[in-house]
This record gives sequence, structure tokens and C-alpha cells, in this order.
Amino acid sequence: MKLSQRLQYIMEQIPVGSRLADIGSDHGLLPVAAVRSGRVTQAVAGEVNDGPLQAAQKQVAEAGLADRITVRKGDGLAVIIAHEVDIITIAGMGGALIASILEQGKDKLASVKRLILQPNVGEDILRRWLIEHQWVLTGEHIMEEDGKIYEVLTAVPVSDSPVKQGELYRPLALSGSSLVLTQNWLEQLGPLLVREPNEVFFRKWKLEIHKLQNVLAQLARSEQESAQQKQQQLRKQIEQLEEVLTCLPKDKR
Repeated sequence: MKLSQRLQYIMEQIPVGSRLADIGSDHGLLPVAAVRSGRVTQAVAGEVNDGPLQAAQKQVAEAGLADRITVRKGDGLAVIIAHEVDIITIAGMGGALIASILEQGKDKLASVKRLILQPNVGEDILRRWLIEHQWVLTGEHIMEEDGKIYEVLTAVPVSDSPVKQGELYRPLALSGSSLVLTQNWLEQLGPLLVREPNEVFFRKWKLEIHKLQNVLAQLARSEQESAQQKQQQLRKQIEQLEEVLTCLPKDKR
């Protein structure tokens, strides 16, 4: 069984000897691979929809791992009990939905030592949730696979983090610019990603600029005062994003 690059990277963030809950496990590929690799001793694969649930059950059975991987139907963290796992992975959903899952199941997080999260959109929403609930980012990775860009966020409780939240989100001055990246900027761009940007990071934000320019062009056709105000905001946002990309380390592009 071959994992996608995205799932392979997520699996590599799981410490050896972990007890895993993979929420929204789809076909159960990640927990099966994680147990086979020796990283995970026991796993729960959670799914809310019948189709993926049955696919995960079949995957686990064919792998001969039914004694080590439990497939459960349920919404979010409702599939686990407190202190049952120490690693939680949630991948392939919007950041707002992942944040909601964590919020609704936060009573299950007391024993969890690491969250490995891959939001498809809304990464800033997820970063804000982590800040508000005392989880510190220890890793951020941006990658492209099959034409799609993914970010993987790894976080640990404040008590286990070698870095303080304030250090991670301390305003960052850009070389050659008067623009300072405040916490709001860092939540959007990623406080770790922005310090070591790779080609995919630049590609993502150039695409975001292009989307904003398209919205700006549409607003230009409107004579409403609210549209004109929105245009001014978008122009400023585009200018600032372009300045950020220009001033970030060029040898990382």
C-alpha cells in the first residue's frame, strides 16, 4: 500500500509508539500504514459517513489489523474516549471544520501530546484556535501534490513546547521594508513557513494575489460606494502581499 506524499508526510510526524486517532479517516489508509510502520501501537479510525466507514473497515480487515485498529462511526472526537489516544490526525477538511471538531471534543484532548492537522483552506482560523486553546505550533510544512497545495500543521500543548507562543508570533520585521508582520499576518502566512519559505509557499501566495486581482476587477464594474471601499481594501492587501513576497528570503524561492 502506497500513501500519497501528503499522508506520508503526516505519518512521519507521528512519534514511534503512539496511540493514534485519525478523524475523518476515509479509507483508513493512514492508520493502517502507521501501524504497519511501527509508529503506532493502537489506532482508532473515525468516520461519520457510511461509505468511507465501510471502506476503512475493509482496509483494516484485509491488512489483518482488526486487533490493533478500531473503526468507529461518529462525529469528530466523539469516536474516542478521554485518555484513549495521545496523537490525533485530522486531514482533508477546511480549517474552520477542524477547529470546530477540536472545540466540540476538547474534553478529549487532555492526554493528547500532538495534533497533526492538514486543513484544505482556512489555515488562519485553525492557527487562531490553537493559540486560544494553548497549543503551540512546532512544525509547518507546505507542499504541492497533483496540482493542489497543502499545509500540514503540527502542534503540542503549551506545557510540552520548547517555544513560547509569544516568541512564535512576535512581530517580524521584513528586510528592506517598513512593513512589519503582525500576529494577524503570521496567522495567515504561517509563523514558521514565513521564516523559511519554499517555492510552494511563494506559488500559493502568488495564486492568492491573482484571485484578489480577479475580485478587484469584478468590483471595478460596480458603482456602489461599498464596492469602491472594498476596492481600496483589496488594493492595499494586494500591495502588502506583493511587498511581503518581494522581501522574504530570495534564496528560498
